[in-house]
Amino acid sequence: MTDAHNPDVTIDSRDATCPGPLMDLIGKVKNLDPGTVVELQTTERNSTTDVPEWLEEAGHDLLEIEERDEYWSIYLEVN
Repeated sequence: MTDAHNPDVTIDSRDATCPGPLMDLIGKVKNLDPGTVVELQTTERNSTTDVPEWLEEAGHDLLEIEERDEYWSIYLEVN
């Protein structure tokens, strides 16, 4: 595990089915200030492609997708 991103906010969407993790993220991000680093935790493999696509469309920065033993951590910065 890398703590290089040191998230300001962690969204635990593990065990939520698609599109739950993305919807959790969208709901939270719209209330966050620019520069906030977010970690989305998800067990949904589709999130590893859906979230980066949404981030690009929404203008936020994907920092890293880290595969862990039982889930993924998707790090992003709000713009």
